[in-house]
Amino acid sequence: MMGAMMIAVVGGEDPSPDALVAAEHVGREVARQGCALICGGRGGVMEAACRGARSAGGHTIGVLPGVDRSEMNPYVEFPLVTGIGRARNLIVALSADAVIAIDGSYGTLSEIAYALQAGRPVVGLGTWSLSRAGAEDTAVQRATDPVQAVRLALDAARQQTQASARPTTSP
Repeated sequence: MMGAMMIAVVGGEDPSPDALVAAEHVGREVARQGCALICGGRGGVMEAACRGARSAGGHTIGVLPGVDRSEMNPYVEFPLVTGIGRARNLIVALSADAVIAIDGSYGTLSEIAYALQAGRPVVGLGTWSLSRAGAEDTAVQRATDPVQAVRLALDAARQQTQASARPTTSP
């Protein structure tokens, strides 16, 4: 897993059945691409994504809000117990090379905001739309299916990595 790209999959604990199917497919695709999956470690979208990743032989990291590992879903391979509640959303967003948001509630919206503030690419699959002064904010790339969501996230993360690795020239 050393040097593997980390993709966050964020979404709510009470998603629609379609969102659960999409999350599991995203998790499988993240693993197929050789990336580790990081999430909030609990149920709903997080559990479905972890299940998909583990079914494809991938690695899963769950950043738990409480102080007990027992709150993690059964597909989390590496649990991180934080005891910091919702503040763990910041850890998920900042630890990832890119974030894929599926469905979700206000916690998901906070992870999207943290990722965007930190300059992390965010791909949305049936999640929040953002607007500023009545105009659509296109900071969240839109995907129409799980495979496209992972491809967009990886492409954006690789572009960022390449851009940050370029040497700067002095005048």
